[in-house]
Amino acid sequence: MRSTVRIDDDLMVELRARAQTESVSLTRMLNRTLRAGLCAARKQTQRRRPFKQKTFRMGVPRVGIDKALALAAELEDEEIIRKLSLRK
Repeated sequence: MRSTVRIDDDLMVELRARAQTESVSLTRMLNRTLRAGLCAARKQTQRRRPFKQKTFRMGVPRVGIDKALALAAELEDEEIIRKLSLRK
């Protein structure tokens, strides 16, 4: 099959050099290189196991988590008051 593809200049130089050293056509060298790359990518995706997050029991919450934002604001206010009292 024929197709038009744009290949970066540095890659084309390397492909031509390898084709010449191995005494094969540029087309054959390009096909080999593409096959090797696709095969390596396929093997890499097959080896990869799906990510599974480890979970841990944290026990019963010590504070009401339904008021988490209010608790965070209260703790922040206490910290600001503490820092202001240290400046006196």
